[in-house]
Amino acid sequence: MRKTLMATVLLPLAFGQAGSALAQSAQDAQRSGNSSQATAELFYMIQQLQGEVRRLQGEVEEQRHLINRLQEQGRDRYIDLDQRILDLSEKLASQPAPETSAGSNSAASSSAPAVKEYRQPGPEERKAYEQIQDLIRNQKKYDEAISRIYEFIDQYPEGDLTVNAYYWLGEVYLVKPQLEQAKQAFTIVATRFSDHRKAPDALYKLGVTHDRLGEKAEAQRRMKMVIEDYPASSAADLAKKYLES
Repeated sequence: MRKTLMATVLLPLAFGQAGSALAQSAQDAQRSGNSSQATAELFYMIQQLQGEVRRLQGEVEEQRHLINRLQEQGRDRYIDLDQRILDLSEKLASQPAPETSAGSNSAASSSAPAVKEYRQPGPEERKAYEQIQDLIRNQKKYDEAISRIYEFIDQYPEGDLTVNAYYWLGEVYLVKPQLEQAKQAFTIVATRFSDHRKAPDALYKLGVTHDRLGEKAEAQRRMKMVIEDYPASSAADLAKKYLES
C-alpha cells in the first residue's frame, strides 16, 4: 500500500521534470536556430555589401579610364588644330602683302597697333617640332618630349614654333603633373608672347594650373584676364564657363 502511494506521488513528479527538461531543450534549440539564422542573414548582407562595393569600384575605374581617354582625345584634337593653324600661318606669310596707298597705310598704322611677326620655321625646324608632337601625342613619352622641347627652344629661339613649344611644355608638365613647372611655361607664353595666337590658351591654362594648385583667387584673376584681353578667343569662352562654375 505504501509503495503504491509513493509511486502515485513520484510518477507525476518524474513526468513533470522530464517535461521541463524537454521544454528547456526545445527552447535552447529554438534559440540556437534563431542564432544560426541571424548569422546566415548577416553573412548574406555582408556578401551583398561586398558585391556592391566591387560594382562601385568597377564603375569608378571605368569613369577614370573614360576621363583619361577623353583628355587624350582632346589633346590630340588640339595638336591637329595647332598643326592646321600653323600651316595656314605659313601660307599667309609666304603670300605678298597687298599694296596700299600712302594715305590708307598711315591711317591703318595710326588706328591699329603693330603686330609682331614671328620667324617662320624652316624644314628642319618643322621636322623637329613634328617629332616632339609625335612624342606627346602618339608615344606618350612625356619626359623625352620635355628634353626635346628644351633642346628645340635653345636651337630655334624667337620663332613661331618656339612659342608653340613653350605652350606644349606647359601642357606636358600639366599632364605629369608638375604644376609649378607648368605655371612657369604658361607664364612665358602669356607674358613674353602676349600677341601670339597661343597666348589666350596659355593664359587660360595658367588659370587652370593655379586652380589645381589651390590658388583659387589667382585662378579667377587669370580667367578674367582671358575674357578682357582676348574676348573673341575660344579660351575666353572656356574662362567664362570656369567662372560660372
